[in-house]
Amino acid sequence: MSSVADRKGDRRGASIARPIFLLVIVSVLLATAISFVVTFSGPPPFDFPRSLRSIAMTLKGKGAPPFDHGVPPHGAGQAVDDHGPGPEPLRRRLEAAAPMARSGEGADSTARRRLAAELGVSPADILAFTETAGKTERDAFVGSYTFAWHEGAGWWVVRSDVPPYLTRWHVRTLLAMLAAILLLSLPAWSIARALTRPLRLLAAAADQAGTGAVLPALPGGSREVRDLARAVTTMHARLAHHAEARTAMLAGIAHDLGTPLSRLAFRVEQLPEGARVRAAADIEEMRAMIAATLAFTRDDAVQTEASRLDLASLLDSLVQDMADAGQPVTLMPGPRAVVRGDSAALRRLFSNLIENAVRYGESATIGWGMDDGNVNVWIADDGPGIDPAQAERLFQPFVRGDPSRNRATGGTGLGLAIARSIATRHGGAATLENGTGGAVARVVLPLAS
Repeated sequence: MSSVADRKGDRRGASIARPIFLLVIVSVLLATAISFVVTFSGPPPFDFPRSLRSIAMTLKGKGAPPFDHGVPPHGAGQAVDDHGPGPEPLRRRLEAAAPMARSGEGADSTARRRLAAELGVSPADILAFTETAGKTERDAFVGSYTFAWHEGAGWWVVRSDVPPYLTRWHVRTLLAMLAAILLLSLPAWSIARALTRPLRLLAAAADQAGTGAVLPALPGGSREVRDLARAVTTMHARLAHHAEARTAMLAGIAHDLGTPLSRLAFRVEQLPEGARVRAAADIEEMRAMIAATLAFTRDDAVQTEASRLDLASLLDSLVQDMADAGQPVTLMPGPRAVVRGDSAALRRLFSNLIENAVRYGESATIGWGMDDGNVNVWIADDGPGIDPAQAERLFQPFVRGDPSRNRATGGTGLGLAIARSIATRHGGAATLENGTGGAVARVVLPLAS
C-alpha cells in the first residue's frame, strides 16, 4: 500500500514542465512589454524631406519656410510630427573652395538647373550632389546631399547633417533589450540550475553504482527526475540479481568440480611414475584454478562494512611482507592518504597488481599521489609493456597476458579481474598502460571525507 501511495504522490508532484512553461510565459510578457515601451516612447529617427525652395532660401540667407521646420503652411501651428520636435533648420556655410561630393552622393544636373532657376542665377554658379542623382526628378530631398552657390569670392554651401551611428532612440532600445536580458537571465539561470542539479546528482550516483556495488541514495526533485531515479534503481536491482545468479552458478560449478578431482587424484596414484607426475601436476593446476574462481566469486559477492584506512600503512605492510618473501618490490614515499574500504579486499587488490608486475616485469615499484579528491596509486614494472589494444581485455576473467596458457608464467587469468572488481566496489577504477620502462597499473580511489 505504501508503494502505491508513493507512486500516487509522485504523480501529484511538480513536473519539470511547469517552471519551463512559466519562464517562457514571463519571457514573452516581458518582451511584449518592452516592445510597447519602445514603440510608444517615440518613432525611430528618420530624415525629414527638404524642399528645393527651402534650400534656395537658406543659401540666400533668408531661412527655410515654415513647412520645412515642421509646421504646415495653412495649419494653426500644429506640428507635423506629434511624437517629437520637427527637423533642425538648415544652415549655410561660406567656403573658399568649391565643395566636393561626399560618399554616396553624385552630381545631380536636374537639381542643379532647378536650384539655379529658384535662385535666379546661372547653373554654372551652382553645384548639386544628391543620393538620388539621375534617378528621378524630386521636389524634396532626403538622405545625404550637398548644394552650393558661387557668390563673389566664395561658395555658400548647404549640407545635410550626417546622422549619428546611434541615436537616442537606438540607445533607449538597446538599454531596454539589455534590461530584459538581465531580468530574464537571473531567473533562467536559477531555474536551469534547479532543474539540472538532480540530474547531475543522479548521473553521479548511477556512475558510482557499478555491478556489485551498493547504489547510493538517489536525489529527489521533479516528477520526471523521481521517475528516472526509480527506473535507475530498478535497473540496478536487476543487474545485481543477474550478477549474483551468475556468481552463484560459477561458485557452484567450481565447488562441484572438487569431488571428481579428488577421485581422479586417487586413481592417478595407480599410474606409472612418469604419467603419474604429469597427471598430478594437471590436477593441482585445476585445483588452483578452482580455488581462484571460488575466491573471485567470494570477493564479488561478499559486502563488508567500510572503515577508514591509512593507505600508506596498508601499502607499506604489504610491500614489507612481499619483500620478506624475496620478491623485488620497492615502495616510494608519498603523502598521507586516508580512504574508506575493506582492508582485506584492498590488500588483495594491490597484492594481485604487484604480483602481476613481478611476474611479467621482473620487479615492481609502487608510489601514489593525490589529485582532485582522489588518491592515484601506480605500480610500474621493468617488463616489455603491454599491447594498448589489449589493455581492457586483460581485465576480463580468465584472460591471461601470456598466450602460451602456461600457469608458471600466466597465472589463472583472474588477478586483474579481481583487482578491478575490488576497485569498482570502492568507487574507484583500475587501468593498465605503458610507462617509460614497462607496464604501469593505476588504481584511483576516492579519499575519505
